[in-house]
Amino acid sequence: MRCAQSWKDYELIDSSDGERLERWGNIVLIRPDPQVIWKTPKLNPLWKNAHARYLRSNSGGGKWEIYKKIPDAWQIKYNSLTFNVKPMGFKHTGIFPEQAVNWDFIADVIKNSGRKVKVLNLFAYTGAATVSALKAGADVVHVDASKGMVAWAKENAVSSGVADRNVRWIVDDCIKFVKREIRRSNKYDIIIMDPPSYGRGPGGEIWKLENEIYSFVELCRDVLSDDPLAVLINSYTTGLSPSVMEYILGSLISPAYGGMLVCDEIGLPVKNSSLCVPCGASAIWLKK
Repeated sequence: MRCAQSWKDYELIDSSDGERLERWGNIVLIRPDPQVIWKTPKLNPLWKNAHARYLRSNSGGGKWEIYKKIPDAWQIKYNSLTFNVKPMGFKHTGIFPEQAVNWDFIADVIKNSGRKVKVLNLFAYTGAATVSALKAGADVVHVDASKGMVAWAKENAVSSGVADRNVRWIVDDCIKFVKREIRRSNKYDIIIMDPPSYGRGPGGEIWKLENEIYSFVELCRDVLSDDPLAVLINSYTTGLSPSVMEYILGSLISPAYGGMLVCDEIGLPVKNSSLCVPCGASAIWLKK
């Protein structure tokens, strides 16, 4: 497992009985996590002194229970990047801190390439990977079906000082966008994708990951440059293991470009124990 060890403004303080105790800057939140099935004692006093807790409803969804006043939004830093976070519906804050291992990986690929790099970031959410790639010197096309998420990504680009870099912000269904890029003969050196398990595009298009991922990666192959550097797939879908995603990349990308494959879980270290909580899975095709 690759564990995100370099955070200072974020901290997974403890985890037990289906919940995480987390510090986001100076704000302490308790959020549900279905991976946390152990029931170790909740000895840290912050369990009883957090700012807010997300409570799931038996009928679906849930709500934030606020114990102390918190701002509508605040900022946290990761190395040279600055992100805007806030408590959202369905427990999220706008940043997945475990993804820092992937931000660093892609940034290193860009910096070590010795050339100008074009990155396509699909299902790009609030743009942490986009901002990291821009900071590393790449040109980026950022695509997400949610207008609100793309606006948030632009805010993160401003906060991180990269809004003036070469970036295109696209609100669109990712499949439709890639098909248009194929027709336009646009090519990319790096493709990043973090597709949802289930979702809808701006026109009501239905996305179910297990049904779409193989054909979508096959489609994306046609927008890779003649000398690509990397393809990264990340997934939070329980039934889609790192090995399955590695096999997809190995069967679709490796025959055309050679290279090497890496697959693993990604996670977060727990301050109050020796655990690293698994938080998703990634598979990477990388040019040797």
